[in-house]
Amino acid sequence: MANSKKDDREAKARVARMQANQRMHQDGLARRKRDNLIAAAAMVVAVGVAVVLALTVFSGSRNDAAATDNPSATSSASPTAAPAQTNSPTVPKADTAAGKVFTGTLTLNGQPLGVEFDGTKAPQAAAVFKSLADSKFMNGKVCHRLADAANFGVLQCGSLKGDGNGDPNYQWGPVENSPADGKYPAGTIAVARGSSTYSNGTQFFITFKDTILPQDTGGYTIVGKVTSGLDVVTKIAAGGITPGAGGATDGAPKTKVTIDSLTLK
Repeated sequence: MANSKKDDREAKARVARMQANQRMHQDGLARRKRDNLIAAAAMVVAVGVAVVLALTVFSGSRNDAAATDNPSATSSASPTAAPAQTNSPTVPKADTAAGKVFTGTLTLNGQPLGVEFDGTKAPQAAAVFKSLADSKFMNGKVCHRLADAANFGVLQCGSLKGDGNGDPNYQWGPVENSPADGKYPAGTIAVARGSSTYSNGTQFFITFKDTILPQDTGGYTIVGKVTSGLDVVTKIAAGGITPGAGGATDGAPKTKVTIDSLTLK
């Protein structure tokens, strides 16, 4: 009888241990499922932020003649005709830079960055920025926009009046040397534009971290790269952002940034 009671107690204990183990297993599965959902949600948010920034940060190349150039903005303005697929008369010809590589210096707030503009890969863009450098157009212009988020870090410069608007009398295309995978490595110099591939202007952006941009509208022309002094831009980014329409990750840099000069030879 005593042995029977002992066997019953041991059997009950085994059942209790099995039930406890099952509960622990189920709890572990639930935790892993919850953790996976949280990780997936965080990834979706990060990607969404990068896409929103990509759509808003380069809307700075919009122009007064095309009120709908900002893909992320809603507007009651009447639709405008798509820009003609031709360059403005004052835009230099691509063949002035074709096959050439220009090197020089971009000076921001007195700090020099070594730069290279590659006409072998982006002849039209290189011709434009060589012309702008030679005419000293960039001298005194500002870098009006800074964006810093996961997989997205750019400083945008060169608008005509420093407000992010483009010059409707100076537009050109097409998009050249745009990466098929949408990856713009740190130190990339690329051309900002509106919604049309012929809405490039005088604005450019520098990536201060590896950046991923959507390519569904043709991407952005990579015209060159920073060869030295990228830390000048990372320090500007570290100074923070004055939040704008894009929120805390997109706005004017807290450190005012002025282009002292751009020289290319």
